[in-house]
Amino acid sequence: MATHINSRQLHVRFSQEIKLLLQKLAEQHLSLGDILAETSERGFSLVIALLVLPFLFPMPPGLAGPFGAACLLLSIQMILGRRSPWLPKRIARYKFPRPFAQLILQNLRRVTKILEKITRPRLTKIAEHPLTWRINGFCISWLTLLLMSPVPFTNPIPTVGILLLAVATIESDGLLICVSYGITILITILFGFICYALWLAPSWLPFLLPK
Repeated sequence: MATHINSRQLHVRFSQEIKLLLQKLAEQHLSLGDILAETSERGFSLVIALLVLPFLFPMPPGLAGPFGAACLLLSIQMILGRRSPWLPKRIARYKFPRPFAQLILQNLRRVTKILEKITRPRLTKIAEHPLTWRINGFCISWLTLLLMSPVPFTNPIPTVGILLLAVATIESDGLLICVSYGITILITILFGFICYALWLAPSWLPFLLPK
């Protein structure tokens, strides 16, 4: 039987739920599929946050591709309006190594302390509108593509945008969702500027090299 959860309870539940899940990851190698099974609809944003958080810090080799692909797959499902997340068995069976999970847990505690100060249920009509769910999925998909792009030293930039969207979705924070849309546009402009600068770089070399 479904139970009603008020906004404040939901906010507390997010910070506590994600910490408890990561504690389980550190102790018993919980898989991504297990997390999705436990969190249902909230699993979209929760697992997306888990997948992209490591991009804020140095990543173990070989994880960037699978993590980005899983995040992209989940966000595409949001665009399609799905409320029950799905991952291929190969990805769903992935289990975080304990040292890596401990590292995520420590960093997540720092991140959640900051996010808890700026997030709360606001403009819930916007946050809970079905179209907002799809737009959030589109923005996360786009930012994930930027995250997976070969542009060097830029991983934390789209990661911040994805994390804000994921947290705002979980918290039903319509104001932060709108702010995140603006941040997504700014990140897109920044990447466009970086790519343009890289494209022009070869033509600058003759002027930079000593004659």
